[in-house]
Amino acid sequence: MTTDPLIFWIAAIAAAFFVGGSKGGLPMVALLSVPTMSLVMSPMQGAALLLPVYLVSDVYGIWIYRHSYSKRNLAILIPAAAIGVIAGYALAGRTDDDMVRVVIGGIGLTFLAMRMRMRFRGKSQPRPADIPRGVILGSVSGFTSFVSHAGGPSYQMYVLPQQMPKMMFAGTSTILFATINVMKVPPYLALGLIEMRELGTTALLFPVAICGAWLGYRITRIIPERAFYIVVEIALFAISINLIRVGLSA
Repeated sequence: MTTDPLIFWIAAIAAAFFVGGSKGGLPMVALLSVPTMSLVMSPMQGAALLLPVYLVSDVYGIWIYRHSYSKRNLAILIPAAAIGVIAGYALAGRTDDDMVRVVIGGIGLTFLAMRMRMRFRGKSQPRPADIPRGVILGSVSGFTSFVSHAGGPSYQMYVLPQQMPKMMFAGTSTILFATINVMKVPPYLALGLIEMRELGTTALLFPVAICGAWLGYRITRIIPERAFYIVVEIALFAISINLIRVGLSA
């Protein structure tokens, strides 16, 4: 961890705000949280420190989107994500965080390339939720979320082709990752990643996360649907590039 308290708190407050914004309906900003904390501590330490912030903001996010979500997608993705979380726990200590970053970034860029190809071909029909893709990408999402709270690209790769209404997209994302975060608590405790002495520090970040969730929800409601998905794709591109850059530079 950095020895400069000011730098630590700037990074922590920014990361908590990103966490809250993701629960308010902007799932792409969640990918900025752990990279931000990685500026002042190791990725796994940052992920562990932020987990309670995720859990608190999850409660608010679930309440916001309690009527807007896809039951079929959650029925497919939640069990699949559990497989990924179990794999993350089993491989803890043997997983190269930087290689995971590169893989996540590669998945995001591959997906965006496919989207661009479909756009040049003309308007595509919505692709229904299907079990094979959902199990594969849901498992990857659970694994990468366990390692660095970076399950977003795999999730987006699965659900964006479905062209869901924006509020359903945001609600499904919020409820899925809230469930994954609860799944992560026992293995994080077993690995000694969550320390009681750090909970006081984490608690100070709760109001920041709630503020982020409120603002994220307001932005999601007012932004036009086409613009919403364009913003998601631009953010996914920028984050994917950054993840690859960070992974390779290490």
